[in-house]
Amino acid sequence: MAQENRRRIIDLLRARPRSVGELVVCTQLNHPGVSKHLRKLRDAGLVIINKDPQKHIYLLNAKPLTEIDNWLAPYRKY
Repeated sequence: MAQENRRRIIDLLRARPRSVGELVVCTQLNHPGVSKHLRKLRDAGLVIINKDPQKHIYLLNAKPLTEIDNWLAPYRKY
């Protein structure tokens, strides 16, 4: 999550599900770079893959973000 490109990909997926090709265009990263970030996000549980017959579509899974938000809640007053 600390990596800027991963946050950008999460922001893009928040708007709507996207293919790797769309993420390449939007982020201006190369295909292997986007794939690397998606793998890390998938390992963290933040991304789900919908395997279309033609391509893979990536969707945001916000549940882990809710868990982080709940953990941070008591610290917001500081």
